Amino acid sequence: MTIKTSLVWFRRDLRAFDHAALHHALRQSQAVHCVFVYDTAILAMLPRRDRRVDFIHASVAELADELRQLGGDLIVLHADAAEAIPRLAAELNADAVFANHDYEPQAITRDTRVAAALTHETRLWFSFKDQVIFEKDEVLTLSAKPYTVYTPYKNAWLKKMRAEPGCLAPLDIEPHAASLAPPRSGTPAPLPTLGELGFEASNLAELAIPTGMSGASRLFEDFLPRLARYDVARDFPALKGPSYLSMHLRFGTVSLRYLVRTIVDLMDRGGGGDGAPVWLAELIWRDFYAMILYQNPHVEGGAFKPAYDAIAWETGPEADAAFAAWCEGRTGYPLVDAAMAQLNQTGYMHNRLRMVTACFLIKDLGIDWRRGEAYFALHLNDFDLASNNGGWQWASSSGCDAQPYFRIFNPITQSEKFDAGGRFIRRYLPQLKALGDKEIHAPWLVPRMLLEQKNIVLGRDYPEPLVQHDEARKETLARYAVVKVVA
Repeated sequence: MTIKTSLVWFRRDLRAFDHAALHHALRQSQAVHCVFVYDTAILAMLPRRDRRVDFIHASVAELADELRQLGGDLIVLHADAAEAIPRLAAELNADAVFANHDYEPQAITRDTRVAAALTHETRLWFSFKDQVIFEKDEVLTLSAKPYTVYTPYKNAWLKKMRAEPGCLAPLDIEPHAASLAPPRSGTPAPLPTLGELGFEASNLAELAIPTGMSGASRLFEDFLPRLARYDVARDFPALKGPSYLSMHLRFGTVSLRYLVRTIVDLMDRGGGGDGAPVWLAELIWRDFYAMILYQNPHVEGGAFKPAYDAIAWETGPEADAAFAAWCEGRTGYPLVDAAMAQLNQTGYMHNRLRMVTACFLIKDLGIDWRRGEAYFALHLNDFDLASNNGGWQWASSSGCDAQPYFRIFNPITQSEKFDAGGRFIRRYLPQLKALGDKEIHAPWLVPRMLLEQKNIVLGRDYPEPLVQHDEARKETLARYAVVKVVA
């Protein structure tokens, strides 16, 4: 099938290599235009200083440069995408629009609307798998049902990946770049500034967060020598353990196929140590949660296990004050507060600490997991609906393959185990830096005379604990008892 003119719509896939929609459009079309839309329907909900918008802005600029070097151009719009894409397709007299799948409920609704508008004008709509390796119903149980437990899903995923190596094959761009359409006016139009989009610069540059395709490449190259120890280092927030690629995976400045292909090839050659399969398993979690969201859209706003919607969470002024203290890092539990400070200052939170802080909000403070999920959604640089929702439902025990409701993280023992020397805590809570390695995990247990010697006064320099963990644990077990009754 040969198409005269096509339009490729970039969304959460801001790269010009190994890109499904662009690859297929170039192979099937005589002329391919490219577009990115700063979607006002999404931007309207964001704060004016948002690192994610900053990151996208820099990454779009790099994408535009790369497409121009390949002989094409990137049209950049600031509009409601559902209306702008059919309108642009008409202006270009495009016969088809190509895009990559998005699995979030609102995105599915938007894409259905766009496809209908295009069909009404006798234009074609093509969408491709790109942000996951396996999607929707591609990995099913022997009874042809979606998995709801991760480990058997992972095993089936790995088996299918080995049986279908083509799933990792690169979808090249450069060999087909001659089909890219040059700028419509002969010269590229200037890209909109952050100010023109209604935003201000964040502290993204100050934090030295790498952006775009080049930033993702540098991070991956930096991670590969550390990969072998990932299985150990990943749990300690003071160590340089993670890949730090989550933001790039979220916005598609790196190809998941490329990452998996590289790791699998390394493992097949006997490399990667014990860390490689563990990191690969983390990438598979992304596919798992994307599948769960697609198959169970009710999880956006409700428990995966409906019985857990019967839980009565703490409400009222005291609960609101406790939630505010959690958000602002004033719970009195240093590891929790340091983690929230990291999130608020940088937009990043270590994965181990996401579990610790979520469990504390839900099972120590008795606050609805959806409130924490929404706070993370607003502040995480790498916010992804499927993964964020999956993580919060895991912590609340309401999700698929979640921790049992009676498994309740002790924030002190978590601190002693994963930040034993207090390095992470001291970085984000400098007011506690004078405390010893054993004292820093629970300042309220330190003799008051010793605190005074170190010029630390609880209630002035650092808060008293909001709750006592042992008492909170008993209340949580009572709160969750309703699940057994309902179930």
